[in-house]
Amino acid sequence: MTELHQKAQNWLAQDPDPETKAELQTLLDQAQSGNESAEKELANRFADRLQFGTAGLRGRLQAGSMGMNRVLVAQAAKGLADYLIRNDKEPSVVIGYDGRKNSQIFAEDTAQIMAGAGVKTYLLPRCLPTPVLAFALRRLDLTAGVMVTASHNPPADNGYKVYLGKQHGGGQIVSPADKDIAQQIDLATQIQINEYARSDDYTVLGEDLITQYIDTTAKIAVAPKFELNYVYTALHGVGKEVLLKTFQAAGLPLPHIVAEQAEPDAAFPTVAFPNPEEKGALDLAIALAKQEHAELIIANDPDADRFAIALPDSDGNWKSVHGNMVGCYLAWHIAQQAEKQGKKGAMACSLVSSPALLEIAKRYGLQGEETLTGFKYIAKVPDLIYGFEESLGYLVNPETVSDKDGISAAIAFVDLMGSLKAQGKSLQSYMAEFAAEFGAYASAQVSLRMRELADIPALMAALRAHPITQIGAAKVVQTKDYANHAEPAEILVYYLDNGNRVIVRPSGTEPKVKVYLDVKGTDNADAARVLAELDDDVRSLLRQDMYGKQDC
Repeated sequence: MTELHQKAQNWLAQDPDPETKAELQTLLDQAQSGNESAEKELANRFADRLQFGTAGLRGRLQAGSMGMNRVLVAQAAKGLADYLIRNDKEPSVVIGYDGRKNSQIFAEDTAQIMAGAGVKTYLLPRCLPTPVLAFALRRLDLTAGVMVTASHNPPADNGYKVYLGKQHGGGQIVSPADKDIAQQIDLATQIQINEYARSDDYTVLGEDLITQYIDTTAKIAVAPKFELNYVYTALHGVGKEVLLKTFQAAGLPLPHIVAEQAEPDAAFPTVAFPNPEEKGALDLAIALAKQEHAELIIANDPDADRFAIALPDSDGNWKSVHGNMVGCYLAWHIAQQAEKQGKKGAMACSLVSSPALLEIAKRYGLQGEETLTGFKYIAKVPDLIYGFEESLGYLVNPETVSDKDGISAAIAFVDLMGSLKAQGKSLQSYMAEFAAEFGAYASAQVSLRMRELADIPALMAALRAHPITQIGAAKVVQTKDYANHAEPAEILVYYLDNGNRVIVRPSGTEPKVKVYLDVKGTDNADAARVLAELDDDVRSLLRQDMYGKQDC
């Protein structure tokens, strides 16, 4: 038997899942009978291990060490349990899960292994939004949290987010914790998972914890009573129940619901890609909005940690509002509230998000911070009162959770709408006032989808070997390489002589490289024109031979 076939046989011997076990057995039988295609696929399944990092684990549901499955999750749970025991005299963990395929069984496996290792373990009572897990971790003052979710990834994926509480603040893990946990997982793989101690001695949390989250989050709303005709979609995720209960507790008007996408459905049957940023994801919401003559569409991603909006233009065509602008509109609203309350603190965004946030913070005497990408960094900013990221992530209640929260963001945005209505204003007029007050900012993203993961470092190496000195007619006046940062990151920032900015960064969850474009114009129309020109110039530049003729 070859080494590869032995690896597969060893995996089969410990796999408790009948579906993945049958899948892998069929593949192994075909490979052993000389099927070259099966042999190649088997090699891909065991080429390496799905790597544990600051984003935890995320990958395709499939058998083998390169997929998300019960063997891999059990190994991760055992490694994490051992890490917690080494770092806390009284280790504890809370585990949550979304509505994706295998999320519940992955969560239950984790609970049994944690409890079996001697970690005080709590399990959320059913599939719930990621923010409820983040809330529970801090409310119960536990050592760690695990959320089984692939967020807005394709339907065939699942994932495993890890949070650290107590002195770590309750946010997602950062280095060096990821490396230390990964080391413990490696040690755990040296034991068959059916030899891990398991126990059912864990606590399934009750409704009171969810009620506490709802009541706490509802307090964000301060606008007087108002009416609002709007639409909400959960995109087949877990957001609807908690969102509606929170809106009711806050006394906010309730939305029309996109019925076809209201309940958790792991198949995501009405969308090609369950991400509100993706083209077509809001088509059903738009159809309902037109039918109901709505003013606004709001949406969560499947685990409800992200929040999106769409608005109609003067011709009745609905368009999504970029995450940077939603983030800035909320920032202005929160900064004005802070000024009225005499509140001081910091506003933060990731460096790939709009530079407008720093202008808003400065105008209101608040500290403005740019961090590395991810709420694991944003949430750690001292005295934070608000944080956001352009990828539809917003933290409006940092005293409650230490991660992006799509439910609380929805509350804050609908409350903003109420405040505007009380002043006789529309959201469109608020947007125009923002441009007049701070300048007309616009943002876009060019995505380079790579054929192979190995193409990503090759592109980044090419950008460093052949430094960009000009983009279109604009000269690059400064280049910042975050590989040389105190905490190194694969990010290149180009500042142009016309005040615009281009950032190149590999995705942390998908095989693609993202190019972020930020511009400022004299008004919104001018900013849109400048952004379109920069988009064309960047695409043209990246198609040059030295950068591998990227498909963008």
